[in-house]
Amino acid sequence: MTGRIARQVLGVLQTLLLASIVSFVILRAVPGDAARLIAGPLAAPEAVASIRAQLGLDDPLPVQYLNYVSDFVRLDWGFSYSNGADVSAVIGARLPATIELSLYAFVFAIVGALFLATVASYRGGPIGMVSKVLSLVGLGTPQFWVALVLVLVFASGLGVLPGSEGRLTGFLQPPPHVTGLYTVDALLAGQVVVFSDALAHLVLPAVSLAIVPGAFLTRLLTANQADVSRASFVTVVRSKGISRWTTHRRHVLHNALLPTIGSSGMVLASMITGSVLVESVFNWPGIGQVLVQGIQRQDFAVVQTFILLSAVLYVLANLLADVVMAIADPRLRTAGGRA
Repeated sequence: MTGRIARQVLGVLQTLLLASIVSFVILRAVPGDAARLIAGPLAAPEAVASIRAQLGLDDPLPVQYLNYVSDFVRLDWGFSYSNGADVSAVIGARLPATIELSLYAFVFAIVGALFLATVASYRGGPIGMVSKVLSLVGLGTPQFWVALVLVLVFASGLGVLPGSEGRLTGFLQPPPHVTGLYTVDALLAGQVVVFSDALAHLVLPAVSLAIVPGAFLTRLLTANQADVSRASFVTVVRSKGISRWTTHRRHVLHNALLPTIGSSGMVLASMITGSVLVESVFNWPGIGQVLVQGIQRQDFAVVQTFILLSAVLYVLANLLADVVMAIADPRLRTAGGRA
């Protein structure tokens, strides 16, 4: 167990180190002068030089990198001149919206993958083929295109769901802030109308964001179920007179889920950090818009913080997936104990 923990810690440190170096180098290699953008095109050279000194851009690159890493660890993420506020305040205000959207998209992806993969593996035939085709189409469909189609059909066309209106209808006030997740906070406050409206606004963007990850999980889970169904222990279970559905539900699906759990952590992290285009289509006030603005204006503080936070989220999601797998599969704990 000690050896496994040590390897995980080393992997975490390597991931974060690589992410910090890549983000630092790429942003410095982008053409342009952040100090000039802040000061404006008509600013005097003395004003630009003063801003460069304040931002630490005159320091040697190794010094800038060490300051960047140490400030991030101390949660001092700097000042975002493009938003006129501290980066921690900007991200703190926007992150709950992205997390809520990603969590609902993750639930949709998991439920859809379980349904389609089970149909494809258990029923087979034409129904199973349709399920496989849907998953293949989902993998090759751009999320922003799905988002636009859903808005045109269900919002503009049928008018059954909200479109690009953000998180709530304009005349409604957000619920009292507790978690920052409108559906959760509305339930805690007993505001049923706000909850239903927030949930309705989540459906289309969450489905758009869930398409590609859901298709990936469907393909993965279908392949895992096919492998497990050919295992000898499944034949033994069936020989005892247990029905095919019971065998599939209790043994095939359970064992096929275990390797899928490991990928689920990456899927959730990718949803949180990769929802930029979907948020743009639905005017969702998440971190995607802040990131795009930061890249356009060379707001180093915002972009660097986002990249490192993304790396941290990936690491935490993978660690959580490892914990869940260890709980679900005692063999991993046994193997870890012998390590």
